[in-house]
Amino acid sequence: MAYKVAVVGATGNVGREMLDILAERRFPVSEVVALASPSSIGTEVSFGDRTLKCKVLDSYDFSDVDICLMSAGGSVAKEWAPRIGAQGCVVIDNSSAWRMDPDVPLVVPEVNAAAAAGFSKKNIIANPNCSTAQLVVALKPLHDAATITRVVVSTYQSVSGAGKEGMDELFAQTRSVFVANPVEAKKFPKRIAFNLIPQIDVFMEDGFTKEEWKMVAETKKILDPKIKLVATCVRVPVFIGHSEAVNIEFEKPISADEARNILRAAPGVLVIDKHEDGGYITPHEAAGEDATYVSRIRTDPTVDNGLVLWCVSDNLRKGAALNAIQIAEVLMNRKLLAPKKKAA
Repeated sequence: MAYKVAVVGATGNVGREMLDILAERRFPVSEVVALASPSSIGTEVSFGDRTLKCKVLDSYDFSDVDICLMSAGGSVAKEWAPRIGAQGCVVIDNSSAWRMDPDVPLVVPEVNAAAAAGFSKKNIIANPNCSTAQLVVALKPLHDAATITRVVVSTYQSVSGAGKEGMDELFAQTRSVFVANPVEAKKFPKRIAFNLIPQIDVFMEDGFTKEEWKMVAETKKILDPKIKLVATCVRVPVFIGHSEAVNIEFEKPISADEARNILRAAPGVLVIDKHEDGGYITPHEAAGEDATYVSRIRTDPTVDNGLVLWCVSDNLRKGAALNAIQIAEVLMNRKLLAPKKKAA
């Protein structure tokens, strides 16, 4: 059984990662189609040991496509996901356009795989925000064990979360600093090289940014609407990998050792937690890896039933591309989607 898969936004950071992960995980494909904007027509992208030439999204017929992996931004997703879904193709969208739609499942397979079955209402499944995805992977097993009531999270998010332009800006600014050239900020509101920016996305009326709101709303939808969560999201001069310092309050007592053992047995989690110099994971080490890493698990002495931990993951993989392919695997493994036609 093999599926015809289209990747929309194939020339972007996440789109290329999707193609790489499809090949790495040997997802059963009868055909893979790379799609992009008219300006990228003919651009070559890699899929395993093959090279694909990009076709134009605007004129593509999805009637024989089974799964569309979309990473082309919210405006494109808002316009095209319903059109593609209407042709009987399941869209797994990486943008924020459909995450809070009540008829669209928001899925992290290690956390709420069963929710994927709800795709049939619109033929759309949403991928969560990259910072949310790794957070809920770490929270889920702890919530099952001791019931989380409140989370305070501070994020340290890499520039790749802002796309290729973000990575290019960090590189260009860093070079300018070393050669004493003027540092120009285009993508970010302030200089990012050798700096931190406590703003990701636009500000809302209550003073929080949209990125911070996403973490709250998406965690409630994926994990539990009763969980209270507050976030401070910070952009840092790291190319790949999001990090999070997480304070968690529980309804029931749970020790650091118990949490460590629970997380060691949890799907998608790797615990690296030695009480010694370097006995933890940094974003540099997590880059290119699939796991959500958890380190520095300890008791929070300022609250009852509290823990503190450090959580790191590759935002292009678990935060985006990998999660999308894992959703496609859920559709296949749970027999929720049959190919429209057999591979030749």
